[in-house]
Formats: sequence, structure tokens, C-alpha cells
Amino acid sequence: MIMNSAALPLFDHGAELICGVDEAGRGPLAGPVFAAAVILDPAHPIIGLRDSKKLSEARRDALALEIKAHALAWSIAESSHEEIDAINILQASMLAMKRAVEGLSIVPTLALIDGNRCPVMAVRSEAIVGGDDKVDAISAASILAKTARDAALMVLHAQYPLYGFDRHKGYPTALHLERLQLHGVTPIHRRSYAPVRRILLAGKS
Repeated sequence: MIMNSAALPLFDHGAELICGVDEAGRGPLAGPVFAAAVILDPAHPIIGLRDSKKLSEARRDALALEIKAHALAWSIAESSHEEIDAINILQASMLAMKRAVEGLSIVPTLALIDGNRCPVMAVRSEAIVGGDDKVDAISAASILAKTARDAALMVLHAQYPLYGFDRHKGYPTALHLERLQLHGVTPIHRRSYAPVRRILLAGKS
């Protein structure tokens, strides 16, 4: 699925048309991993961009609306739990980021990727460790990926209300592990992840 937009306080890339790229959801035991790509509009600066994990849910939601309204281009993509199990979470995250960049309505000349490695794609890319708190475009991508994934987990909560996805968003909290032990593995859990695999081996599916 793809949905369809810069200030660089620490990095100067001259006249490049830059998109920031980040993912959300590598650690959870269930659901897709999401990624977003954002090309910010220097004429419409967005105040308060930072790593989505350091923002309240209300602030993330407000900034996501502002990013979608004022960015030059934005795109959100995902890799499914089936893809995660088939190719591993790292490669699935890279695939989601590639899809997000390819989904942009404007082709950037450079993609700045949060982390220490880049997906293989046609657009030139540069990895920046901690980029989601250093580069505004990556911060914006972090916010879009996080809010999109949280919304998707609320949908999963409606489908599987016994598991508490509205509270833990799929992460391996004590509550989630308790519900897995009690109710077994759902079709949207990542079977390659150790806590899920252990329950499957115990015969709870």
C-alpha cells in the first residue's frame, strides 16, 4: 500500500532536491512495517519537527496534518507481516522505504535515510545515524510513518480486540505477551519473531 508532501540544520546539501526517509514498526510482533518519504517546502517551514518518538501522540497527529498540507511531496508505504517473515525485518524495512521514495509525486535528487544503511533504489541516498532528530525532512518522515502505523494498529485492534493493540501497538509489552499466551497467535503476527515462534511451537495458533 502507498499513500500520497527543507531545512537541514546540520547538513548542507546545496541545491539538491532532498527527501527525508524513515520507517516505523521494526520492533513490534505484529502488523506491517511502515516508511515515509517527505520533501519539505522551504517556503512553508514547519515548526516543531523532531523524532516522532519524542513527541506526544497529539503533537504527532497535529504535525502530520501540517506536513501533508505544506510539504512539496509526501508518500507513505509499507511492507506486510508476510514480507517481514519471508525476507526479514531489515530487508522489509528497506523495501518499505524504497516504495515510499518511489511513491513521491516529485522525484528527489537525494534521499536522506535515517539510520546506518540505505535501500537500493534509483535515487541517490545517504544514511544519517540519528537523522530523525537532526534533519527536518527525516523528522517529518518519522512522524508520517509513525502516525500511519498507529492508525493501522487501531484497525487491527478492531479486528482483534482481545490483544490490546490500541495500547501496545504491537510491541512486545508484558500485556501483549500475556494476551498471546492466553489467546494464541493471530494471522497478522510476525511468525519469524522469537516470542511468536515460541508460542507457535507450543501449539497455540
